[in-house]
Amino acid sequence: MTNTSPDTATSLANGAGSSNGTPTTADLRSALADLRSHGELSAVSSEVHWNRELGAVSRVALQRNSPGLLFENITDYNHESSRCGKVTTNLLASHRRIAILLGLDPETPYTSLVEHVREHNEKRIEPVRVDAGPVRDNIVRGADVDLHDLPVPHWHYLDGGRYINTFAAVVTRDPDDGTVNLGVYRGMIVGRNKIATLMVPSQGWGRHWAKWIERGEPMPVACVYGWHPVMDILAGSPIPQGVSEYDVMGGFLGAPVPLVQCETVDLQVPATAEIVVEGHVSPDPDTYEWEGPFGEFTGYVSDVPKLRPTIEASCVTHRDDPIFRGTLEGSLPGSPGENSYLSSVQRAGIAWATLENARVPGIRQVYVHPVTNGTTIVVQIDKVHEGHAKMVAAALWSSNAALYRYKYVIVVDEDVDPSDYSALDWAIAYRVQPGSDDVVTFPGSFGSPIDPSTPLEDRDVGRLGAGLWNRTLIDATRTFRYAPQEAWGGRTFPPTVLPAKDDLDLVHRRWADYAIDR
Repeated sequence: MTNTSPDTATSLANGAGSSNGTPTTADLRSALADLRSHGELSAVSSEVHWNRELGAVSRVALQRNSPGLLFENITDYNHESSRCGKVTTNLLASHRRIAILLGLDPETPYTSLVEHVREHNEKRIEPVRVDAGPVRDNIVRGADVDLHDLPVPHWHYLDGGRYINTFAAVVTRDPDDGTVNLGVYRGMIVGRNKIATLMVPSQGWGRHWAKWIERGEPMPVACVYGWHPVMDILAGSPIPQGVSEYDVMGGFLGAPVPLVQCETVDLQVPATAEIVVEGHVSPDPDTYEWEGPFGEFTGYVSDVPKLRPTIEASCVTHRDDPIFRGTLEGSLPGSPGENSYLSSVQRAGIAWATLENARVPGIRQVYVHPVTNGTTIVVQIDKVHEGHAKMVAAALWSSNAALYRYKYVIVVDEDVDPSDYSALDWAIAYRVQPGSDDVVTFPGSFGSPIDPSTPLEDRDVGRLGAGLWNRTLIDATRTFRYAPQEAWGGRTFPPTVLPAKDDLDLVHRRWADYAIDR
């Protein structure tokens, strides 16, 4: 990370971008303006209560495929003396909005979105240090810190409290080599200045936490609420260990991320962020607080409350008239959330890169349906040998990106659309033989501790380091085991009933002549 001249620092801190076609500003406000200009942001001026109503509005908006939401009139926070009076959510809850926020045409098809993130996940532009930025316009320290000054929703009626960390980018640093990690980890307000968190040892900050524990020192933490949604996408993605998400964010935006030094911890945060909470996590178990339950991305409420590591906030900095960024977690049929949509693009892109790096041949397409958050992934191949599908599953399951994801791997041929559930049902019905190695279970793999189908004893991350999963491959490709049949034109599998190409071409040319309504 480099320092900049005062003039350049001022320009970057105010959101100046690059000249290569990327947005000229990179912060939450520019992103909201982009969504608004495409009809993809609704400002809610009617009064909405932070306690459950706001979360319920978010759920119904997801069910109705409504635009992103900016709540401007929140009960108890709708007066001039409020530190913050706005909440934005649902920004990433459609492929169209993701395309807009990535600077692409709103109608960019899914396959092109996946290709875009595959390409940009490999780009790196280091951040730059700047001396000042809007996020430091207001500074609250020590005993004056009160997290209840922020309009944090009680998102779901079964949540254990007000979850402040739903889409925060949590910044931590490796105490040995200094590498920085940004991640999205749930956290619940448990006092004036405390956030109880879920700390999973196999995640980015969990690995940092283990090193701080060895030193017997508290871990510095900065929670960033609201910057350009590229931060949300990448903080919620499995970026390779040792690579800073700030570098990849710069690669996505085509310009370095301007960072300012925090006030009370040795960490840097985006200069144009909306709100930052700084603090430390103590290794002393006596400082742990009860956390949970929480409506998780699985669509189910998580396990019973437990004593967990807790961030003790030492400082809050924010812009003038800041906007709190959060999200309603939990993917349900008919209403996938933000995490679901970003996972459907990023997890497919990362899986495709994993398969290429493992030199698995013949990958045509990778698809993740939003409702599964990547728990199920479909890979379309040009099959070259009978064990091809096993190569696909083995490569995915051996990658670190498989934590929480890729529980089910379905592999299909080139004639099956992986995004079409009816096509998948057809392929499974007639190309899969139960009891054969078309269906393979890989037991005892690292997996998700919040999957409700996982036995409780296999969810103990403190003892196991992660949840335990039995993973399954469904090889829904045409088998090569059959001998070629003359009746099938020398094929090893019978042809389908799709008309001949010449017949289809004729019908398409003459379709208007038939005067069929649709």
